[in-house]
Amino acid sequence: MGTATVLLQHGFNVTGCDISADARDAFVAAGGRSVATPAELAHCHIVLVVVVNGLQVDQVLFGEQGVASQLAPGSLIMQCATVAPSQAKQLGERLSAQGLMMLDAPISGGAAKAKSGELSVMASGTPEAFSYAQPALDAMAAKVYQLGDAPGVGSSMKLVNQLLAGVHIATAAEAMALGIRMGLDPEVIYDVITHSAGNSWMFENRVPHILSGDYTPLSAVDIFIKDLNIVHQTGRELALATPVASSALQQFTAASGAGFGREDDSAVIKVYQRLSGIALPEAANDAQGA
Repeated sequence: MGTATVLLQHGFNVTGCDISADARDAFVAAGGRSVATPAELAHCHIVLVVVVNGLQVDQVLFGEQGVASQLAPGSLIMQCATVAPSQAKQLGERLSAQGLMMLDAPISGGAAKAKSGELSVMASGTPEAFSYAQPALDAMAAKVYQLGDAPGVGSSMKLVNQLLAGVHIATAAEAMALGIRMGLDPEVIYDVITHSAGNSWMFENRVPHILSGDYTPLSAVDIFIKDLNIVHQTGRELALATPVASSALQQFTAASGAGFGREDDSAVIKVYQRLSGIALPEAANDAQGA
């Protein structure tokens, strides 16, 4: 929604497609057009695919109501979801065989950066694809990294980012749990760490959710289960062990198994609450969130 609205504000003729009627109605209210199925995007020259996982990407492009077969030759797919690099390569090959261009263009920045047009885009594709996409990229992103001339490279870079992001969130939760268990004031922990060498962007961004007890999902626990599973899968393909990422994956999996999968990813700290009985800020307690 954020990216679609920003493109609209920059003068693009934007049609939004979503399975949610409420989302479609909201975009129409913002001045855009909407359709209920990807196949109805046949009139578009650039299609941004911003969905949850690789299965959804495949359905949007090649499913029964998929858009790929409906587009005019020379149209561009910008694939922005986090998928395995191997899948990104396969998508590029399938689209090229249909006469379509593809940018493997995962995004980072979340809903807030999308809404302000300040995303980071980690992209790879042909020079022609980059040139065709440039006006849209200028509108939606603060930084566009041109990482290679074929799909797969952008997704590889996003995977490195997601490994770090997932580990940092899980580690921030563990650090806060340890401090709380030792009797430290959570607010003081945050203040000290954000002015010390142990700080990270994720600690600084996610711990306030814990402090306020607000687990409204800006990025959900289940998203990192998906992303860290891709890290694990890719590591196996490369015969490269990823033990730290695997440990973080187990913590997110435990949080999802405890019923927190659709909550904000900072809810991974609730695993420690369940295991050790630490007292989180009051609004975050399971009893009050029920």
